Amino acid sequence: MNSVTVERRVETPEAMETLGASLAPRFAPGLVIFLHGELGAGKTTLIRGILRGLGYDGAVKSPTYTLVEPYRLAGMPVFHFDLYRLRDPEELEFLGVRDYLEGHGVCLVEWAERGAGVLPAPDVDIVIEQSGGAGRLVRLLARSDIGRKWLRGLS
Repeated sequence: MNSVTVERRVETPEAMETLGASLAPRFAPGLVIFLHGELGAGKTTLIRGILRGLGYDGAVKSPTYTLVEPYRLAGMPVFHFDLYRLRDPEELEFLGVRDYLEGHGVCLVEWAERGAGVLPAPDVDIVIEQSGGAGRLVRLLARSDIGRKWLRGLS
């Protein structure tokens, strides 16, 4: 199995949004992406860029209290999860997480580690790390065949 990793350095929130927008055109139904990073790393900013790249022009906020925010963009559903306040992974079952993961849309999951044991493995992990000053290093790592195919188009 070939490993595919793409790295990008971003210096500003605007650059993070631009990166997100550049990722969006290659999205396909069934793609599951986990976003990792400390509070304030830029996960929601990256997702805002992704949503903009798919044509959404409304306000984008992290669904910290509702856990999921659905969008219908580019002819497919896109689900933005924020599991930061999840107390127990089993809460995802009550939310109906399996319906969201049926493969009809794209799932973007912040704080996915809090849903361990209930969430499937991602197709792509996106890791955002502090990298000198306000800069960030964004690492995209393929974890499945669909993830590898998606990332090959970016490298």
